[in-house]
Amino acid sequence: MNDLLLITPTEALAVVLGTVGMYVAMVVLVKVLGQRMLATMSSYDLAAVVAFGAIIGRASLGEVPRLAAGVLALATLILLQAIAGMIRVTRSGHHAVAVPPVLLMAGATVIEENMKRCHVVQHELASRLRQAGVRHRNEVAAVIFEPSGAISVLRRGDGIEPELLEGVRGAEQIPPELLR
Repeated sequence: MNDLLLITPTEALAVVLGTVGMYVAMVVLVKVLGQRMLATMSSYDLAAVVAFGAIIGRASLGEVPRLAAGVLALATLILLQAIAGMIRVTRSGHHAVAVPPVLLMAGATVIEENMKRCHVVQHELASRLRQAGVRHRNEVAAVIFEPSGAISVLRRGDGIEPELLEGVRGAEQIPPELLR
């Protein structure tokens, strides 16, 4: 019965190292490939996330999963999330972990280079504009690709407060008449 539940100290170390390695690999891949893959999930994206979880779980738990290994892997993931949260609140840690928001549209102008960088295609942008109630591109003050992978649409009106654009890559391209 103990063979099904318990693990040796060496196996415990292997579980922790495997879990840390898979967590770091996933964080790096999301940072490199773009947070877009985890933002708004289609059925294909959901299937990929389930597969990611299975791969991470299999690599973390080893060939013969045991209850103790599963609990240890889960505790390690929770600890890594807590550490990442503490790192994100520091200025240098935020820059290392977080991805900055990126300007996709400045007024009615689509910034193609930023669209490519963020892996956003025209039909996704058009869909988000429709969801925001935009009927004409000239109603747009700015469209921003957020660190979460979401797309924010700011409409023309009273002007955008500069504080809302702090840290937005490409914000200098917004026409001055659209700013407050």
